[in-house]
Amino acid sequence: MAIRSARTLWAGGLQDGSGQVELVSSGLGKFDVSWPRRTADTAEGTSPEELIAAAHSSCYSMALSAELANVGGTTESLDVTADVTLGPDPAGGFRISKIKLTVRAVASGIDAEGFYTAATAAKNGCPVSKALAGVAEVELDAELI
Repeated sequence: MAIRSARTLWAGGLQDGSGQVELVSSGLGKFDVSWPRRTADTAEGTSPEELIAAAHSSCYSMALSAELANVGGTTESLDVTADVTLGPDPAGGFRISKIKLTVRAVASGIDAEGFYTAATAAKNGCPVSKALAGVAEVELDAELI
């Protein structure tokens, strides 16, 4: 199977340092990162949590498309957002405390109940969901429109 790589070059301490994440496998870009940017209320540059959100939303979209096909549905469009929350860890430090997947789908050949069953199966079965199994709360808001 495929191996994908990213690399970060970092200089300085946590509070005063900064780094640059490079998407090595695809060559699609380099992104500045720092702790102050990571924890700020407004996004100025990317963060590990945003990159995890991108990975989760895209993986979930693929998994849901497959699950819908498995039950005889046809996916016309999926609009998937992953919100990843960084919060304090009761054991000390920080952790990803919550992920919310929101999906709005247009699909034929399936009813709302079947759609929600497929949406839940995709949430549990997508490889990124499995990799994030240690996250305490993963919420799903799925609607067939």
